[in-house]
Amino acid sequence: MFTGIVEHIGTVSEFKELDSSESGGNGASLTISNVGPILDDVNMGDSIAVNGVCLTVTEYDDGKTFFKAGLAPETLRRTNLGQLKADSPVNLERAIAGHVRFGGHFVQGHVDGTAEIVVKKPDGNSIAFTFKPKDQSLMTYIVEKGFIAVDGTSLTVTAVTGDTFSIMMVAYTQEKVVLAKKEVGDLVNIEVDFMGKLLEKQIDGAVDRKLGGLEALIEKIVDKKLKQ
Repeated sequence: MFTGIVEHIGTVSEFKELDSSESGGNGASLTISNVGPILDDVNMGDSIAVNGVCLTVTEYDDGKTFFKAGLAPETLRRTNLGQLKADSPVNLERAIAGHVRFGGHFVQGHVDGTAEIVVKKPDGNSIAFTFKPKDQSLMTYIVEKGFIAVDGTSLTVTAVTGDTFSIMMVAYTQEKVVLAKKEVGDLVNIEVDFMGKLLEKQIDGAVDRKLGGLEALIEKIVDKKLKQ
């Protein structure tokens, strides 16, 4: 679990489509350097969010100058990590610890999909962004003044219009995350607030149970009439 408060901007040192090493697991892998404080207390198997994607540390050096993580095919299909190359900047956040002040919102690191930046414009000292999700079904869970994670950054939705949503990035945040450096046409990872999905699941279950009971009642009445 993460907060969406980016701790550090790291740098991709290597992306491998096929990494046959033990730490690569015969799949795709990502090696991140310029990791700053992220590896201070790292252990093998720890979770680190990279552009909002929860990844597992499979290797790091004694000097803690880099770490490697494997990328599952599903991760490559659903996120923008497959587009990364050497020198790409990435947002980094360690999994939340019990003593940390919770300043963002609950971010699972389970990215729902990507969205395209369709508008980027200055608004005072802030930057206004508008995004169009590739999977339009995600718009169901995006509400004005609700939370959303964009490349792992906890942001507040300022507007929802048709097939797009917008956010406003203040000056302070612009210096702390990679989104400020992206342009129209670039893809970002988005994770909608999972509370909305959980609520939908519970409502669907309740409706199904009620409909199931109604169907059973109707069948009972029809069967009774047929026997008369």
